[in-house]
Amino acid sequence: MSQIFHVILVRPSHYDDDGYPITWRQGIIPSNSIATVYGMLTDCARRRVLGDHVDIRVRVMDEANRRIVPERIAAAVKKAGNRGFVALAGVQTNQFPRAMDLADRFLRAGLPVCVGGFHVSGWLATMKDVPEEVREAQKKGISFFAGEGENGRVEQVLKDAWNGKLAPLYNFLGQLVDLKNEPVPVLPEEEIRQTAGCYTAFDLGRGCPFHCSFCTIINVHGHESRFRTADDLEKIIRENHERGFHRYFLTDDNIARNRNWEAFFDRMAALRKEGIRIRMLIQVDTGSYRIPGFIQKAVAAGVDQIFVGMESINPENLAAVNKKQNKVATYQEALRAWKQYPVVITAAYIVGLPGDTKDTVLRDIDTIKRELPIDTIYFTNLTPLPGSVDHQKMREAGEWMSSDLNLYDTHHCVTNHPLMSADEWQDANRAAWRRFYTDDHMTTVLRRMVAARSDKKLTTINRLALYSWFGCHTTIHPIDGGLMRRRYRRDRRPGLPLENPFVFYPRHFATALYTYVRIHLRAWRLWRKYRQIVSDPHSLKYADAATGTFGSAPIRTDDGSSPDQT
Repeated sequence: MSQIFHVILVRPSHYDDDGYPITWRQGIIPSNSIATVYGMLTDCARRRVLGDHVDIRVRVMDEANRRIVPERIAAAVKKAGNRGFVALAGVQTNQFPRAMDLADRFLRAGLPVCVGGFHVSGWLATMKDVPEEVREAQKKGISFFAGEGENGRVEQVLKDAWNGKLAPLYNFLGQLVDLKNEPVPVLPEEEIRQTAGCYTAFDLGRGCPFHCSFCTIINVHGHESRFRTADDLEKIIRENHERGFHRYFLTDDNIARNRNWEAFFDRMAALRKEGIRIRMLIQVDTGSYRIPGFIQKAVAAGVDQIFVGMESINPENLAAVNKKQNKVATYQEALRAWKQYPVVITAAYIVGLPGDTKDTVLRDIDTIKRELPIDTIYFTNLTPLPGSVDHQKMREAGEWMSSDLNLYDTHHCVTNHPLMSADEWQDANRAAWRRFYTDDHMTTVLRRMVAARSDKKLTTINRLALYSWFGCHTTIHPIDGGLMRRRYRRDRRPGLPLENPFVFYPRHFATALYTYVRIHLRAWRLWRKYRQIVSDPHSLKYADAATGTFGSAPIRTDDGSSPDQT
């Protein structure tokens, strides 16, 4: 007689400054960690690894776009007379407190729990011991997973959960896997539709050759690059195409350093010639433009958005965090090279590097606005995340770091700065957002786009509206943002008082509606400004110090077609 084993795959959110999980009707960033684990779990279900008599049913719950009530989930599993298991995957440091609160409730409701992600993996990779918060959770019976899950490791956890024998810790750090012929990342259709723009996520390689001191990835995935195959990539694209999805976030930390980049781009270009739509956001370093043919083939493959870890325009600051691969003198040349094509550029800038003050940060922002043709930028505070060299050195030196892991979202200050107080540091971060996203500069970004004959107006305007609103007017970072906030009174962080419903609900609905309206009004104003620019007969001749002369000639495409056709 067939039995059913439910696997609840959860990505937790983290608490806002009022103590409520950050949940939306639609989130912005899809989770590659969930996609990767879901791909492995569905492969286990297909192969019936628990026996022919056991059906494995996997359900994904991303708290970025839905409420999670452990007691209801456990009750539903038991009411059907079935058994279940909860996997909290991809848990980052700022999500760890919320993950533990959920795990404790799942466990008390009768479902075994295993927790994986960069917080536990990063800590073990650099500190070589188990953090106190993990030891306390293990005493309750919560299991933990460190390292990569391929090569049968997720299958091992699944079998142990079925047999009621979860280990306190599965530690596979340092045992890096060959990604060839492993299950490919995939997200269920429901999850993709609950992400703004219907984006899905996957990775093609792991490992980074660089040694940035603030990075956790290199100490978990290592410096040795490992890759999926072009056939794996085609499988991902075709499967999503059949379901009607064509927007992707390629989460490789730096696809330009993947030695198979050309094979990947060529395969995607061939798929596009078949009529398969592909729009892709990738992450690259500032030196990628020097690789012969890289930009041209990226655009031919469907890349229309890039994320660049610029971090700073101060060479001494870059040296302080060991990001020596960034050459400030080449930033303008590198970004102009991308802007020869219809590509939206988002850059990252770190506030709180050793030489920063509020004045130097604002001076940098003015220079960036004037000289670099980026479309959007987001600012983060330098944060010593467990798994980074920064965290390791600070802990060994006994330097102060906040004990509240929920604050490690790169939007709060969690350690001391040599030149700024915590308040000055936070003020510098907020001022940076306000200095970049002025009405005048957002208009300049639109002028550059029109002059470059780029058709990426929808992406550019939406990004400007969302980034400027969250960065300038909320305490939630845009990457944690979304559309239509959902707050639940009883989900408040343990230890904080339950609010009066007659106060909580009116305030929540008023705030959610106000935010929704303000974002759309901002987007509408940008659209109106865009139409004014387009109607100006001189708009195609616009040029400034950032664009140079690229705005004076038609933008190039990969196949000679017009931008609208690409």
